[in-house]
Amino acid sequence: MKNSKIWLLALLVFAWACSGEKTTETTAPEVVIKPYPAFNADSAYAFVQKQVDFGPRVPGTKGHADTKAWIISSLEKYGWDVKTQDFQAKTYDGLTWNLSNVIASYNPQATKRILLAAHWDTRRIADKDTERLNEPIDGANDGGSGVAVLMEIARVIGGQEIKPEVGIDLIFFDGEDDGEPEMTRTPNNSQIWWCHGSQYWSKNKHVPNYSAYFGILVDLVGGKNARFYREGYSRKYASGILTKVWGNASQLGHSGFFIQQDAPEILDDHVFVNEWAKIPMIDIIEFSPEMGFGHYHHTHRDNMELIDSRTLQAVGETVLFTVYQE
Repeated sequence: MKNSKIWLLALLVFAWACSGEKTTETTAPEVVIKPYPAFNADSAYAFVQKQVDFGPRVPGTKGHADTKAWIISSLEKYGWDVKTQDFQAKTYDGLTWNLSNVIASYNPQATKRILLAAHWDTRRIADKDTERLNEPIDGANDGGSGVAVLMEIARVIGGQEIKPEVGIDLIFFDGEDDGEPEMTRTPNNSQIWWCHGSQYWSKNKHVPNYSAYFGILVDLVGGKNARFYREGYSRKYASGILTKVWGNASQLGHSGFFIQQDAPEILDDHVFVNEWAKIPMIDIIEFSPEMGFGHYHHTHRDNMELIDSRTLQAVGETVLFTVYQE
C-alpha cells in the first residue's frame, strides 16, 4: 500500500512536470527578411574601372570634371533626384579649390531616411610611396571603390521593381583626401585639412533641418583580402548601427570580411556627420588594428590590380540588404 502511494505520487509529479513544460514552452520569434535585389559585383567593378579611366580625380583637373559629369548623368539616368553643392575650400598649401558634393535622393517625400556616403576625389600626391611621390594616384580603392558601391546601389534600386520602404540619400563628398603630406615636419593645426566636403555639408545641409535615421560611409571597400573592423568613432556614435550592419554581413555569409574586432578611431567623413550634423553614421573602411592601412594606401599601388569583385560584393550586398530591411 505504501509503495502504491509512492507510485501514484510519482505519476502525479510527472504529469505536473509535463504540464508545466507545455505551459512554459516558448517559440522563438520568426525572423522575417524583406525581399531585396541582387548586388552585381561585376557592375561595381566596371564602375571602379570607369573612374580610373578618367584619370586621377584631383580637384581642378579634367579627370575630376569628367567624373563629376559621369556621376550626375548616371544617377539621373537611374531615376534619382540629383543636385550639386558647390563651395570653395582652402588647402594646406594655400590653394583655393572649387569643390562640389553630389547628392542624389530616392523617395524624397519619405520622412524616414538612410544616408549613404563616399568620397569621389583622389589624392594629388603619393606621399607613402618610394617613387613619384609628387604625382597623383589612381585611387582605385581610395575613392573609386566607395563610389562604385554607391553607384551600383543606385542602379539596382532605380531598375528594380522591388523598392526599399525608406527614403535614401547618397552623398558623394568632394575634397576628402587632401590632408597634409606624411613627411610634414611642422603640421599646420589651424584647421582640419581633410574631409572638406563632409565638413561643409555638415554645416550646410542640402535640405534645411535634414536628418536621417542613420548613415553608412564606405571607404577603401574594394581591396583584395580586405578586412573590415569596428572603427572607433563608429562604436562611439553609432554602436547599434554597427552591430546591425556587422550582423547583417554575418547573416549573408560575409563574416570573413566583417570582423568582430575593434579598431582605433579614424578621421574620415563620418566624424563630421556624427559630430556636426548629429546623424549617427558608421564607417566601413579597411583599417587593421595591428597593421593600420593597407600597403597600397596613398601609393601608386592603389590601382585596378588591387580591386577584387568579392570584396565589392561583400560590402555592396551588406549595405543594400541593410537598407531594404528598414
